[in-house]
Amino acid sequence: MASFLTSRISILPMFSVLVCSLIALSAANLNQDFQITWGDGRAKILNNGELLTLSLDKASGSGFQSKNEYLFGQINMQLKLVPGNSAGTVTAYYLSSKGSTWDEIDFEFLGNSTGEPYTLHTNVFSQGKGNREQQFHLWFNLTADFHTYSILWNPQHIVFSVDGTPIRKFRNLESKGVPYPKNQAMRIYSSLWNADDWATRGGLVKTDWSQAPFTASYRNFKANACVWSSGASSCGSNSVNSNSWMSQELDSAGEEKLKWVQKNYMIYNYCTDAKRFPQGFPPECSMA
Repeated sequence: MASFLTSRISILPMFSVLVCSLIALSAANLNQDFQITWGDGRAKILNNGELLTLSLDKASGSGFQSKNEYLFGQINMQLKLVPGNSAGTVTAYYLSSKGSTWDEIDFEFLGNSTGEPYTLHTNVFSQGKGNREQQFHLWFNLTADFHTYSILWNPQHIVFSVDGTPIRKFRNLESKGVPYPKNQAMRIYSSLWNADDWATRGGLVKTDWSQAPFTASYRNFKANACVWSSGASSCGSNSVNSNSWMSQELDSAGEEKLKWVQKNYMIYNYCTDAKRFPQGFPPECSMA
């Protein structure tokens, strides 16, 4: 992401090193950052914390969550998706708060029939309201190797990126009456589960259980983020000055790359689905 993002902050204060020591900056041991939450042994942290795997079979899927809650951050994880015939499966990787008016930032990977592309599904919820789906068929095989999926979440916008290339931006348009996730701390969650009632071609292609167990892999987690604990943020009042990601915007090259991805690889955009919004598109669609 760094190659496409510039900061409005040109000089970091000398005390930034001290403040940054309070920020979550994790990269090595997944045991330190995550805990398995369900799956009855189907989720595993391996290789001294370097690798995490989720598995799905006919009896159950599996999942994990972060030990920390975050309120703004730049979060990266490398994923390698279920190979082969993964039709009917969904690998969800997302940030979410709790409660009936939750916030959420979603990557969801919808499985495919062998030879067909994975569908990358994205969504943003604010105060319990979602319905902001954009979907992509990316320019590489998501199952052949690990790729980095990133979320930049700051007070200005949310940027979804893949291998440093921005694919989606959701701006803070509270001034126009659009709720924006900014007050609720969120954990990172991931799960691998069966959704063959809708995931592949609208549920027409069912899960082939002869291919089970299905496995997705995770590594190289890094969160340069504000940890929320006991009602307070680790970033403190000087976070804008001391953390460049807190004020990062897409530069002109990033904006062009974003347009290129959306022109060539986006397969669904809620902001162009007139049948779904016969009374008019959501207000953010005209301001994107």
